[in-house]
Amino acid sequence: MPDTLISILSENLPGVFRWAGAIARQLRGHDISLSGKKSGFADSDALTLADLSVQELLVAALRDMGPVVRECRIEAEEVTGDLGRFAERGDWVLAIDPIDGTRQYRDRTGNGYSVMLHARTPATVRYSLVYLPEEGPDGTWLEARDDRIVLGPDDPERPARSVLNALPPVAADRRRRNRRILVSGFLGQDEERARAVSAAGLEGVRGSETGGSLFPLMAGGALGGALFHTPNVYDFPVSLHLARLLGGDAVWVHDGRPVDFRELWLDERTKMLRLRGIVACAHDRAVLATLVDVARAWSPERYGRA
Repeated sequence: MPDTLISILSENLPGVFRWAGAIARQLRGHDISLSGKKSGFADSDALTLADLSVQELLVAALRDMGPVVRECRIEAEEVTGDLGRFAERGDWVLAIDPIDGTRQYRDRTGNGYSVMLHARTPATVRYSLVYLPEEGPDGTWLEARDDRIVLGPDDPERPARSVLNALPPVAADRRRRNRRILVSGFLGQDEERARAVSAAGLEGVRGSETGGSLFPLMAGGALGGALFHTPNVYDFPVSLHLARLLGGDAVWVHDGRPVDFRELWLDERTKMLRLRGIVACAHDRAVLATLVDVARAWSPERYGRA
């Protein structure tokens, strides 16, 4: 199943992501903000008609790709689409973030939002696809599979799969030098935690300071990694995937063990599945060790006091 599943996804999803990106671009010009999320945290509560529309499209497309795909479980950030057609149990998961960066998308404060999906097992991520509809003149692609990462511009004159096939692979050896680290999820303490990372000889930055989406920045070398508090399972696993393909890893800071997805936590406040504790992710293992040392004693409780 693994090779067949990844072949099906990689062949069919790029075209679907283009459609999803076109919908997102079109809807963004209208008043599409929705209420309904009431966790009290602005980023988590951001919701638009585009989130629901894009997820509906992605779930329907996955459903129609056949029984191999429907044997997977779906973990989706929103509750919409024909989710009942997919497996309730099993090791393979397809995780969807229909609009990653919804608050930026909704408020029109930048163009770094993306459509995302990854396929994973309990141990690791096997396939990731990210499309940034408004990054560059025609959008930007990021795909990770097997031992290959590609990152580059879309070309609507050619089939989406052909564009991805023609992109040169990212070279791992020139991605290991950046010590700029995103610090995220610390609920009012991001700035303080970023300063601690900088004091350890790295450069801690908050999301508003990165200059774009984490995933292409990490793949392209503009960010060396990230330090997350209780990251969700819809977008974080893509950064884990990139780190591992580039020679690094993602680990729990309290004990340094590589992250896996065998134990997840349902955050009732945001209605999101999350990993427990603080996770460090970097493609340079020396940077990873520094992040573990910095954050080991910090509180693993998302809503508790550090």
